[in-house]
Amino acid sequence: MSQQPSAFPSSRGEEPTLSSDSDAGLPHPARPSHLALPAQTTASPAGPTAVPKPLGPAGAPQQPGLTLFNSATDEDALAALLACCGSVRWAERVAAHRPYPDVGSLLAAADEAGYDLAPADLSEALADEYPAGPHPDAPQGTHVARALDAAHAAYESRFGHSFVLHLDAYAPEEWVDEILTGIRLRLNHEPDQERVVSAEQLRLLARARLRQTVAGPRAATTAPWPGARTAR
Repeated sequence: MSQQPSAFPSSRGEEPTLSSDSDAGLPHPARPSHLALPAQTTASPAGPTAVPKPLGPAGAPQQPGLTLFNSATDEDALAALLACCGSVRWAERVAAHRPYPDVGSLLAAADEAGYDLAPADLSEALADEYPAGPHPDAPQGTHVARALDAAHAAYESRFGHSFVLHLDAYAPEEWVDEILTGIRLRLNHEPDQERVVSAEQLRLLARARLRQTVAGPRAATTAPWPGARTAR
């Protein structure tokens, strides 16, 4: 896949996942009835492109990032989606349903593709993830890095892939505690149970990254997380 620069800001961030401590370690309930957007970037979109403003179903202006995503080449759309989730099949399914009338429809398609990941697709996506790390705005120290390194090493030794955790619901200073707590709890899982939990956390991560991807130029000002993935 070529690595041409894209007009889209990227939205790939650190790896998080577990909505709350009470959910940690529980399988997700029953399923309901990566434009060359590399990982997160602080660069501005390439060039002063004139972006049309089509209207959504309710007459609301469509987000510029969604307009770019809808009109991108297949290659660029796949690159942007792979920056959100490393499964090629997931990216191909989401890209195939363009154009999307609104962001909600795009996220629903991403969720549907995430629920349908085959075991090989999930393994591919997890292999492309970086372990969750501290928020860049939170105080850090050598002891924090050592604790995280040891916890991630234990997790990867048991399950063979990076620990992923969606942390958007937590304040920056809470991330390290949530990561360490999540790893401690999930180390008790059997491998099959942990794959179920990891798949749900991966879906939440892909959804959050995709939402940021199509949020428009403002998303480009967001600093990347330490675990931000680079473009393929």
